Amino acid sequence: MKMELKFQDVSLEKVIDTYEVKFKALADKKRLQIMNILTQKGEMCVCDLAPMMDMTQSKLSYHLKILLDANILTRETRGTWSYYQLNNKEINHLLSEELCCLFRPN
Repeated sequence: MKMELKFQDVSLEKVIDTYEVKFKALADKKRLQIMNILTQKGEMCVCDLAPMMDMTQSKLSYHLKILLDANILTRETRGTWSYYQLNNKEINHLLSEELCCLFRPN
């Protein structure tokens, strides 16, 4: 008896999975607000962003991690603080011209 193996395009599946993570990260009002604040203020640490979002640092860190994992934000650690900023290259790649205007500095 001969078994037939079905092949699946793993590369396409991986690309789809990657975009699913990115768009799930964008599909949250709080995360969009974080992105908008970072657009307006530039690079910020959690200690400055938390009061602006009216969130605890732990809850804010949860949202930042999702955005980081989706490559929507970048992080630089200086001493004990991490500073976050938008990954503009990724934003420009993902969003239409109309939506990008919400997340681009003037």
